[in-house]
Amino acid sequence: MSSNVVVTGATGNVGTSVVRLLSEDPEVASVRGLARRIPDWSPPKTQWTAVDLASEDADLSAAFEGADALVHLAWAFQPTHDPAMTWRANVLGSIRVFEAAAAAQVPVLVHASSVGAYSPGPTDRAVDESWPTHGWPDAAYCREKAYLERALDTFERDHPQTRVVRMRPAFLFKRESASEQRRIFGGRFLPGPFARPESLPFMPDVPGLRVQALHTDDAAAAYRLAVHTDVRGAFNLAADPTVDAAVLGEMFGARPVRLPRTAARSAIAAAWGLRLLPASPHLFDAVLRLPLMDCTRARVELGWRPEHTATEVLAEFLRGLRSGEGEPTAPMRGRKVG
Repeated sequence: MSSNVVVTGATGNVGTSVVRLLSEDPEVASVRGLARRIPDWSPPKTQWTAVDLASEDADLSAAFEGADALVHLAWAFQPTHDPAMTWRANVLGSIRVFEAAAAAQVPVLVHASSVGAYSPGPTDRAVDESWPTHGWPDAAYCREKAYLERALDTFERDHPQTRVVRMRPAFLFKRESASEQRRIFGGRFLPGPFARPESLPFMPDVPGLRVQALHTDDAAAAYRLAVHTDVRGAFNLAADPTVDAAVLGEMFGARPVRLPRTAARSAIAAAWGLRLLPASPHLFDAVLRLPLMDCTRARVELGWRPEHTATEVLAEFLRGLRSGEGEPTAPMRGRKVG
């Protein structure tokens, strides 16, 4: 049976991949993309609605009417110096989305949670979806993702007729997201040589710094499966291998050089304090404590497999950064590194 799907945050990194995949899906009758600004982009079967979820006056009733599924992706990463503003946009905006979905009796809610929702984890093994989701409280991003996990606990209790799926992806990249993510995390002062691995004299090796990565299109495939598959609950999403200084050094032909945590954090804190770097030192603290995720449940219950390795994802992202790749949407506009 064909379905009508609403996607919030439809013009961002994940949103553009989800909308594109759903618009090509023969099981989807229509896609309604919600974003603050209507893009110059018209995928098949897609209509756009301008909505600012941070606004208390946002009217979601008409947008959600007749929807068979809602994919909630909207998220504001900035300004990191004003966590009250991101709380209003991300937490209060999401709660408005949940309430409107319940009022419109949308039967399926697929929510974009994150690896950042997880509490600090073990260093010797990966964790499954039962690991606590209390986040790292000093980082606004993690606080907000963790709070929404509790909000969804209450939502599921009060609305058992709604099938709720929580996606917890690793760090998401694609070629077209390079310019947006550079602005969000690196800022306009990001030195050009960082986009050219051959120019790096060494690879900083911060003890404990290791992350999982995933191609945004692979994450979008999991969202599509969640819309159509009768599943509930949380799903970890990540690709192999785990990325650390050794993996990056091999990718870029650069020798890993140990850099103490305190030195790395001090440099980030100084740049953030001077507003030269958008990414906060609190997020750096959180990343050092993130658990590695076991993605068995997504593979078994969703039938999901990533098509790109983590190293392929990062290589593609760097190519996009060098060439200023983007998408025809306001958040994703391209800009070449100088």
